[in-house]
Amino acid sequence: MGNSIDHTAVDTVNGLRIRAVSEDEVEAWDRALALGFLRPHVGSAADLRRRQWEPGRMLAGFDGDRQIATFRSFDAELTVPGGAVITADAITNVTVSATHRRRGLLGTMMRRDLATAAGSGTPVAILIAAEYNIYGRFGFGPATRGHGWNVDLYRTRGLRGGLPVVPGGRIDFVTMAELRELGADLHERWRRTQPGAIDRNELWWQRTTGEVQVPGFDFKEPFAVVHRDADGVVTGLAVYRIDDKWDGSYPNCTLTVEDFLALDGGTTAELWRFLLAVDWVRKVVVENLGPDDPLPLLLQDPRAATPYVENADFTWLRVLDVEAAFNARTYGAPGRVVLEVDDKLGYASGRWALEVAEDGTGRCTRTTDDADLALGASALGSLYLGGETVPRLAAAGLVTEARPGAAAAADLLLRTPLAAWNPDGF
Repeated sequence: MGNSIDHTAVDTVNGLRIRAVSEDEVEAWDRALALGFLRPHVGSAADLRRRQWEPGRMLAGFDGDRQIATFRSFDAELTVPGGAVITADAITNVTVSATHRRRGLLGTMMRRDLATAAGSGTPVAILIAAEYNIYGRFGFGPATRGHGWNVDLYRTRGLRGGLPVVPGGRIDFVTMAELRELGADLHERWRRTQPGAIDRNELWWQRTTGEVQVPGFDFKEPFAVVHRDADGVVTGLAVYRIDDKWDGSYPNCTLTVEDFLALDGGTTAELWRFLLAVDWVRKVVVENLGPDDPLPLLLQDPRAATPYVENADFTWLRVLDVEAAFNARTYGAPGRVVLEVDDKLGYASGRWALEVAEDGTGRCTRTTDDADLALGASALGSLYLGGETVPRLAAAGLVTEARPGAAAAADLLLRTPLAAWNPDGF
């Protein structure tokens, strides 16, 4: 689903202009992006940016002929509870030069992009927030969380007994070229099982495996393994690096897991069994796993796993089309709840009845019935993928009960068996 946009439209704010950049302006846009992110402009990533360029989707703020703000969006496929996939307006590369802050550039670019996405029928928008307090005013709320672990191999002695095995399964090292092919196919199958996951395009795999390199980012080839079942079908992968450190004559290396995908419990156990037994490694760092991933409970001593990143917010989401978004996902229990949504930008404003059938399918429609819960667009975004609970938001004053007990009842409807998680930045 592509966004329709007037590529020639120019918005003005406080004497500054905002418009879509042409393909031959991408190199200057890349320089403005580096400046906005406080990074030295080491070489040009213009070739990479040209591959990311789409007509009307790469915006810039101009002071005269100079680009002083950047903004880009693209269509991503987002998995929602129940396994359906919807189109999301994925927003990234948002910067404003330090010389032009507080002049309305971000707000103008954001409102322009959201209006375009909503006009094309895109149900939701997503982004990753570098700072917490910026995007709530545009109706975004934290929707997925990540969690990482440090595993001390001195304290645990590998995995506990009795875990699933894969008869006839095997683990093989793969090259970066093989990872691009096998990993892409595996991820396509895996992401449809994980609410909050987004698709990985060809450029994502090329950058991750070093086929396309970004100036200023030193690519070092990682180790990569895949797990195959008895029929040779790839059911999991792990990508990791190892630092070569010694304590005198004793090895003291850390293995850092950068990517971990598994389609079933047996594959999960086999991959962790492999990773926790690599020679010379004394600590395993897992940079990002789902917040409800059972890794510590797989260990002989779960206390050996301590937080590396503790439940940090990651993907933020805002609902643009309430009916389309909520009709696409499935639900945890039958019932009915009426939501009164306050959306300062208007997209989700109104009163909505969510009715869930016995089979978990839901129907969301406008209603004039009395509201059970009142909330803002940001809270609605946090609840959509099941990444937050209604009672917790109510306790924080972000959801108001108009009917006693409505928060607990709504939570039964919105609950998901698997916590929303997105392992990928964008």
